[in-house]
Amino acid sequence: MAPQRFNEQFDQIQRSMPDVALALGPDDSAEFIYEKGVVLARDGEEAALVEDTVRSHFTAATGLSGDQVRRAGPQTNRSGITRIQVGDPGHGDRRADRAVAGALRAMREPEGRAGRRLVSRNHVVSIAVNSCPGDEPVPAPLNQGTNPAPAEAGHDADTAVGVLVIDNGLTHDHQLVPLLAHVQGDLHGNETDPQGNLLQYVGHGTFIAGILAAIAPNTDITVRNTLNDAGAILESDFGEALFAAVDEGGWPDIISLSAGTSNGRTDGLLGVDAFMRELRQQRTLLVAAAGNNASATPFWPAAYASLPDYAGSVLSIGALRTDGDHGACFSNHGSWVNAYAPGERLTSTLTGFDAPIPYVYQHSTYEACRFHFSYLCTCQHPRHAGVLSDDGTPAKPDQVMFDGFAHWSGTSFATPAAAGMVAAYMTANKEGDPRAARQQLIAANTEFAEVRGAHVTALIPPTWRPSTAVRL
Repeated sequence: MAPQRFNEQFDQIQRSMPDVALALGPDDSAEFIYEKGVVLARDGEEAALVEDTVRSHFTAATGLSGDQVRRAGPQTNRSGITRIQVGDPGHGDRRADRAVAGALRAMREPEGRAGRRLVSRNHVVSIAVNSCPGDEPVPAPLNQGTNPAPAEAGHDADTAVGVLVIDNGLTHDHQLVPLLAHVQGDLHGNETDPQGNLLQYVGHGTFIAGILAAIAPNTDITVRNTLNDAGAILESDFGEALFAAVDEGGWPDIISLSAGTSNGRTDGLLGVDAFMRELRQQRTLLVAAAGNNASATPFWPAAYASLPDYAGSVLSIGALRTDGDHGACFSNHGSWVNAYAPGERLTSTLTGFDAPIPYVYQHSTYEACRFHFSYLCTCQHPRHAGVLSDDGTPAKPDQVMFDGFAHWSGTSFATPAAAGMVAAYMTANKEGDPRAARQQLIAANTEFAEVRGAHVTALIPPTWRPSTAVRL
């Protein structure tokens, strides 16, 4: 874990959510980001129980006030959860919130009696929780094409596989790219700052759509801008947003989700519980990123793949490094990850081609791999000067120009690579059930890689080109 990098990401998300006070957790360990002064509970009787129990506990406790415990949002909604304020969100700093910790502690005995969780922090779900490379994306030459390269298969409107990408939208000129001819959805919106520089994470959804379209041309891809606050959304809003996305276009064959959060637990996210239960009743396959924390801690929603009730409906994906033989240094890992796909320095479409767009690197330079790996991983190369230099002295940040393609790394991009392979399998084998295609694809797979000593399934797109992972 990289505390400096995590704090940079925290600042970015906090600026994008000015009306919400955020904290690091648990106990300032920087494992996740959550909303201060608020907890989540299921609607109805459970919410009332949480409210009453926490208020009574705080009234009797020193330094906590039961007067502040009250509902902080609608009592019913599609996601089945409600926000309960338990303290002053403006109290203290980004370190662990005492009121939230006290509320969780107050509910331990009732949860023990109920045999299940009744209360939760309101986590931030993000495309880049703490470790996506600060030195990426970087421009890629147009004459070298994409990696994975576009497959030769065509598009048939009658048999095309429907893929819904939950991300941060599309760049305004994406339709100028022939590869994205069958991609639609929400635009990102504001793409540049007042100086004309590309904002952080703009192009993330377009890049993902390009990877999907290259591997599986016979797809109809819809990209939503669900994660448009610096690539993040509160857990309390996420379940509702997922329902809205499927309501708008119907349940697709595949959902590609390159976002999530850890929460220190092994039973999922309270805020998406209703959506996941509905997903289980559908035929849709959720392909979800395992996260970029270099951790074995479950990352949700991807880790639902390890829960018996959801194992058939979720495919969790970690990232392989550039040679495809080992896991990328940033990739989450563990028994809850189903498979790994190439995720380091892939090449895809970032913007269209109507005009070059500058990008200023936002983060400081890394001298060594922040995950202590002994190969030239993505957090070391390419190196750029960020807004602040390493020693704190002023430095002019590097500026680069994007005119189409980019190199980018993360489980964010291993995820659409795997989703594309499932979609391509469905087309090639005339398999109409995406969940059956997932099982058949993995059963027929002959590719494997090593991830931290474990022998794991590697899903390698046929048009992906490996390169050498340079050792230090």
